[in-house]
Amino acid sequence: MSMELNKNQIELLSPCGDYERLELALKYGADAVYLGGNMFTMRAAPKNFNDEELSKGISLAHSLGKKVYLTCNVYPHSAELALLPDFIAKARNAGVDGFIIADLGVLQIAKKVAPEVDIHISTQAGITNYESAGFFRDLGASRIVPARELSLEEIAELRAKTDKDLEIECFVHGAMCMSFSGRCLLSSYMVGRDANLGMCAQPCRWQFDIMDVTRPGIKYPVTEDEHGTYFMNSRDMCMIEHIPELIAAGINSFKIEGRAKSAYYTAVVTNAYRQAIDGFYNTPTPDYKPEQWILDEMDKVSHREYSTGFYFKHPDKDANIDYKGGYINNWDVVAFVERADGQILTLSQRNKFLPEDELEILEPNKEPVKFKAGELFDEDMNIISSANHAMMTVKIKTDKVFEQGSLVRKQK
Repeated sequence: MSMELNKNQIELLSPCGDYERLELALKYGADAVYLGGNMFTMRAAPKNFNDEELSKGISLAHSLGKKVYLTCNVYPHSAELALLPDFIAKARNAGVDGFIIADLGVLQIAKKVAPEVDIHISTQAGITNYESAGFFRDLGASRIVPARELSLEEIAELRAKTDKDLEIECFVHGAMCMSFSGRCLLSSYMVGRDANLGMCAQPCRWQFDIMDVTRPGIKYPVTEDEHGTYFMNSRDMCMIEHIPELIAAGINSFKIEGRAKSAYYTAVVTNAYRQAIDGFYNTPTPDYKPEQWILDEMDKVSHREYSTGFYFKHPDKDANIDYKGGYINNWDVVAFVERADGQILTLSQRNKFLPEDELEILEPNKEPVKFKAGELFDEDMNIISSANHAMMTVKIKTDKVFEQGSLVRKQK
């Protein structure tokens, strides 16, 4: 394994579904963020960014020396293309650092309208070999996101047989799709929501039974479990214990999935991977493992059963099916730190908590701190029995100092 890469060559790339998540991603250690505008994005469900928010977000990122990539990774129909040049031009004028693109027509328009902006080829393009990667480089791409079905061995071969100025970005954490590189017609077929236009209803996560057409209304579970089975429901990916292998394969950017997930998820997962990457560079050995508290963070966000995706096993050997269904969700964010001056901790409430609750505060780049809530006060320092109103100001007496924006959580 080569240990020649330095920290600045590995980018930690975090998802942002809105401006709050962008702020937290940057605060908790992302080197770059990716986000969607008000159209042409594969995640239509999140709030996403209008023109004003995009400019504001880019300005914040650039002031911190970080980057913003805009997703334009849908497969648009001809009728929608007329809106694309203006969309690309506005993003270019706002200062976006790169476009994430899957469709060749979108790529062609981006090259004409914004030739100075980097082009990243989305995983939706399904790049599985070095010839395809080189082809997209010849078309002007500066980065590719290979198909998520590739193993680390295949990525290493792709790296070895492509020009070194072509960057490789790979997902290291988050939800996986049962389709090939996210290209799926199931949602469109079943509920009329086109996944390739960002409107996936995720029917692959649904619970299914078999029904004999000669016995209408009588359902048979696919397994002997009376609740049926989730035979298309994929596990989530988690590669935080495999930082050395990812780096050795030649990956330049570690990408976290989750633009539709919460601000809490964005902060916690970004922070954990930041600590894991930095921990590796402090001890750059092939057998490096993050500290236990970093690994524990993975269980403090909502997730399905974890796997290592297809990095070590081919899809025909292990399909990564989550047979349980649903999410594991054992922690709630209850507040964010507004101020902590060594006397009073001022919080902005998000979920109910009580004086007897055991809480944790997670600051950027630090191990979480446990404490008992204790006596609670409102903004006028009147004692209150609980923090039970969303966005209310709650105060706690403490001699500890915490960074503004740190999150406060409790175990369910």
